[in-house]
Amino acid sequence: MKVNPTRIELLAPAGTPEKLEIAIHYGADAVYLAGRAFSLRSFSANFSLAEMQAARRLTREHGVRMYVAVNIYSRDSEAKAVADYLASLEAAEPDALIVADPAIFVQARHLLPHVPIHVSTQANTTNTGTARFWRDLGAARVNAARELTLDEIREMSAKSGLEVEAFVHGAMCIAYSGRCLLSSYMKKRESNRGMCCQPCRFHYTLMEQTRPGQHFPIAEDPRGAYVFNSRDLCMIEHLPALIDAGICSLKIEGRMKSIHYLAGVVKVYREAIDAWYRDPFAYRVCQRWLAELSAISHRGYCTGFYFGDPDQTAANLDDIIHPGYRFVAKVLDRTPDGGARVLVKNKIVSGDAVNILGPGGPTREDTILRIADDHGITQSLAQPGSTVSLYLNRPPEPLDLIRRCEDHPHAEEP
Repeated sequence: MKVNPTRIELLAPAGTPEKLEIAIHYGADAVYLAGRAFSLRSFSANFSLAEMQAARRLTREHGVRMYVAVNIYSRDSEAKAVADYLASLEAAEPDALIVADPAIFVQARHLLPHVPIHVSTQANTTNTGTARFWRDLGAARVNAARELTLDEIREMSAKSGLEVEAFVHGAMCIAYSGRCLLSSYMKKRESNRGMCCQPCRFHYTLMEQTRPGQHFPIAEDPRGAYVFNSRDLCMIEHLPALIDAGICSLKIEGRMKSIHYLAGVVKVYREAIDAWYRDPFAYRVCQRWLAELSAISHRGYCTGFYFGDPDQTAANLDDIIHPGYRFVAKVLDRTPDGGARVLVKNKIVSGDAVNILGPGGPTREDTILRIADDHGITQSLAQPGSTVSLYLNRPPEPLDLIRRCEDHPHAEEP
């Protein structure tokens, strides 16, 4: 068994300042975020320059690296605006920029020569020669194209002279490395400009009028057929193989996902990485890790292209899987009398059985014994958007998440 001399990085999405706090709380080594222009998640809230500077202070305080995505494909009319934006990032002091467009790459090298550049998955790096091309231009890291197998990534890592990063969890695009034209055609929203409307998730029926009687092998139910709807990537059961392949960073998809998704996924991969490095020979996948990932809304899990299995890239015909936990509150801080002040995300009722999701170790069950408003007056329930104090048998920690149990099959640790 090969043990990499440099500990593998867990890289988490941070679409908002709130999500940044959650990623740090649950154990990310690094985060990727973006400003309000020139990234591929235009509909995420993203960060103002002042918020990015605050994010830089917070990440430094916790020893977390911060990468800023500028991975849009630009137009000639935007060249000056891109240059001005890149220059403004000097104040944010990012640990790296994530870039796909060669023109933006050149601008970044000129304006921020001291900031490392990571080449985005949008650049379609599918071979070692291309990785070396980026290395010779001054790139420090490349995100391997999602179409690659693990053996191909292993070769790129060994021979390119670059750090190689790879996605390990989250949504998969049906197009080649995310380069999709469907959104532009159907909604006039360009995918490679950060405005994808995800038409691959629409419900379709398929007909070819010149070939009567010739049927395509797709499944359909009363809601339609999900011809393009890919399953979500999940590589938690293959962590040793990822480490052995020489990958330097395990990247989680999801700048637009919920904080519940982010907390659960980062927590699980953090625990798995730490367990492997404690004793790689005794490493095994815990059933509670699998149960936690199943407790997050997803489209069914697969291993994507990593092992060359075509069954793993087949469409999800069941739409989104909704598990049995409902995220109800985020803990803001503790109260002097032993309660927890929380921001309510979904309706909470006194007496609810809840599950506390904190960093490290198993989640725990508890009960809401009392709900109090800001004046200390007992309430029978709390509505979304309100801030109240909850009293449980044991108070949770700030930034822990509280979920209501809804017939979720709890897995026991083996």
